[in-house]
Amino acid sequence: MDQAGAPVPARAPATATAEEAATALGDEMQRFVRLINAWKQRAREDPGGGDRVLLARLVTCGPKRATDLAADTFLDLSTVSRQIRSLVDRGLVERKPDPEDRRGALLSATEVGVLAFQHFRDQRNQKLARILDAWPAEDRHELVRLFGRLNDDFAENRAELFGGPVGVTVPTAVAAGTQLGEDT
Repeated sequence: MDQAGAPVPARAPATATAEEAATALGDEMQRFVRLINAWKQRAREDPGGGDRVLLARLVTCGPKRATDLAADTFLDLSTVSRQIRSLVDRGLVERKPDPEDRRGALLSATEVGVLAFQHFRDQRNQKLARILDAWPAEDRHELVRLFGRLNDDFAENRAELFGGPVGVTVPTAVAAGTQLGEDT
């Protein structure tokens, strides 16, 4: 059993077929999601824990409309709107008229918001560095390379995996299990 109480699945041998590897990967992904969800649950209890996903997207991708931010983060627009109000009230995000459509607003991180994001990211990176410290440098490099490749393939096949056309927000329950990275 791992620390989240999940059984540790058997890993696929190097000679596994694509189906065998998919089964082992699926088991590992389920375990990983449970562990990340436990980590995220703890982060939610921290002050500012709910800000991380939206703030990360605004800092790393630049100004966005709320609808685009909701689609990018796989969150419902009502959830994004509520969180954005809080971020604006606390001076982490600002609204400006959209130059392409004056009826809409662009959201962007303020200097204080960028500093908060950097603080969240530094905390996450320190925790991950402690986990990876004992790994050989080559293994760390390969992990990042392969994880990036997996994420790229997931993004490329998003419509097939989540159903519906690309850019359509998936149900929050699905997204909650798939969001990792900048928000933790």
